[in-house]
Amino acid sequence: MPKPPAKTARRKKPPRLSPAEQARIAEIFHRFESLESDPRTELEYKDAYTLVVAVALSAQATDVSVNKATAKLFEVADTPEAMLALGEHGLKPFISSIGLFNTKAKNVIAMARILVEQYGGRVPLDRAALQALPGVGRKTASVVLNELRVEPAIAVDTHVFRVSHRLGLSTGKTPDAVELELMGKIPEPLLTRAHHWLILHGRYTCIARRPKCEECPVADLCPSRHLFIGR
Repeated sequence: MPKPPAKTARRKKPPRLSPAEQARIAEIFHRFESLESDPRTELEYKDAYTLVVAVALSAQATDVSVNKATAKLFEVADTPEAMLALGEHGLKPFISSIGLFNTKAKNVIAMARILVEQYGGRVPLDRAALQALPGVGRKTASVVLNELRVEPAIAVDTHVFRVSHRLGLSTGKTPDAVELELMGKIPEPLLTRAHHWLILHGRYTCIARRPKCEECPVADLCPSRHLFIGR
């Protein structure tokens, strides 16, 4: 059954924020920018195709585990044609260390077949077409489009969800709700990089159990710091 049409990326009408709150949010991201001006995914890739495969494989898996698997995989299959020739049976040994590898192998091969048959072996960098590929949902498409600087998008994973709430950037209860709030609140010139800043902050500083508030560059701007400092 074909997937329903993908939702187009939206920039929500900015909420009515006080000047002080606008300044606080801008300062948070300007501080992130001062630490890393051009943040990128930690997944290793060569081009749009290897990026979309790596992101699809990373669902419920760490970037480290995916990079270990794709380092060998992309040596033998770094194009849709080569992946299709490898086949599902041939692909599985390369990604067997990654969670849900059976389903992912099926999707990667199905994706390769569509890219070869319908797109001449090229990855369509249109959100609707990208999200229609097997194994590619809204979050995966957002990561790809944002990483390639095609579209300012924010993929809300567990890190972005957690950090957004702790920093008072969102009160949304679902990833889609958080995405809409962030797209409306973050200054537009910073949107293409905000996704990675939030992920990196959540991965290395604002970690789940015991955030490193004493090392946090935006601790003084965080409304949640009193919950953790001094614990």
